[in-house]
Amino acid sequence: MKRLRNESGFTLVELAIVLVIIGLILGVVLKGQEMINNASIKRAYNLQREIVAAVYTYFDRYGKYPGDDNTAQSRWSGVTNGNDNGQINGFSVACATGTTTETCQAWRHMRNANLITGAATSAENPGNPYGGVVGIGYVTVQGVSAHWVGLSDVPYDACQVIDRQYDDGVYNTGAIRGSGNYDTATSGVFTLYFRL
Repeated sequence: MKRLRNESGFTLVELAIVLVIIGLILGVVLKGQEMINNASIKRAYNLQREIVAAVYTYFDRYGKYPGDDNTAQSRWSGVTNGNDNGQINGFSVACATGTTTETCQAWRHMRNANLITGAATSAENPGNPYGGVVGIGYVTVQGVSAHWVGLSDVPYDACQVIDRQYDDGVYNTGAIRGSGNYDTATSGVFTLYFRL
């Protein structure tokens, strides 16, 4: 009995202090994660706005959409001319350097015009904050055929927040649409489309 009385341990006050410190650390970590998520959402939205601005700047400068420009070869060597039908034909999130489709050449045209960053010889899609890429082109999304800027591999919850904050909050209506129903999703990634 005497030996048990001499044993030392944590008092209730010490345990309470430790629990408060752990709670504060968890609060900071969770708040930090929320800030990172909010920053990614804003960066994704601003990225599509930058691409839209680059497309319209190109159109103002040359009178044609990038990729659809049938006079691009007269300005820059190695690029492929478009067919000048008023549409950036196709939509791809898998452009490679040598790809000559309008949807991929749009990136190369805009890079050569110094409207977006990247090597002037590259037709590759720029990346987005969620590890996917950006696509551009004339395509039908949820029943509407138009020019769209699309961000691939966007998590379902980010799609929901972006659509609610900047459009109508419904995946298949409005100017922001999804490749699938992220409204009721609880997991997965989608391509998030913004009408040009």
